[in-house]
Amino acid sequence: MEAYLHPDFPIDPPAPASVPSAYWVGPRHLAGDDGRPYDAVADTLAGLGWTSLTLVRGRREPDEAPEDRQVLRSIVLHISSDSLRWAQWVLPDEPFHLGNLPTAWQVSARSDLAGPLAQWSAYFTPEVPGEALGAFLTALDARDQPALPLGGPELVLDVVTAHGWLRDVDQPGTGAVDPTFASHLRLGEVPPLIQDGDPLALLAEAGEAVLAGWQAWAEPVLGAGYLWAASFSSSVPHDLVAAFADSLSSSAPVLRRVLPESTRDRLLRAPAS
Repeated sequence: MEAYLHPDFPIDPPAPASVPSAYWVGPRHLAGDDGRPYDAVADTLAGLGWTSLTLVRGRREPDEAPEDRQVLRSIVLHISSDSLRWAQWVLPDEPFHLGNLPTAWQVSARSDLAGPLAQWSAYFTPEVPGEALGAFLTALDARDQPALPLGGPELVLDVVTAHGWLRDVDQPGTGAVDPTFASHLRLGEVPPLIQDGDPLALLAEAGEAVLAGWQAWAEPVLGAGYLWAASFSSSVPHDLVAAFADSLSSSAPVLRRVLPESTRDRLLRAPAS
């Protein structure tokens, strides 16, 4: 039986056993990460066979018991089997910010094992839907050459417009927005500190043209802050960004137990049986 999405189904507080504790919700781009910014993505990476390493840094005083050690920073690094691509869970490690939101994941890739530096990097804050980030990682894992450019910006714009998103009126070749004007996707200048292997990204002087990369964000209420943000350096292949955008803009509902406070009233939902 088909379950219809409806905005008036209560999502909380937790109710008796007769009321479902999970719901199918949409649109996906406003559904958040279900309060699982690490677990949902880590499950995807484990399913792809990536290896995880926990890096812990802290302070230990002389004669201090191990259980009393003060952990200052800690990250988890996931590495693909060929070591050409990796994903870092950086939220506990004092990450820089995108749109005043801390980054949670940094995904990078290189062209070969001879070079230790990443050819490109992509950054995602909390509340990026895990399904969209998972689609990006799955597409990355499927690539034989993760740093090889493929296709152009139209790949990204075509997938979102196929799901009903609208081309930017002023820049139809580089941007799109969802029909409610809450979530945006744009090809343009990237924020500071976005790492990219193209030397032009490092050599550009003030006032000079810079390499363009994809940016995505959700701002449910104009001027009230972002729900999430994602940034792709200029060398991220367009087909990988398209995989992220395709899942992000999908009209298929997603399973959620926790909804973002800023969008719960804008989400359609149906009890999950």
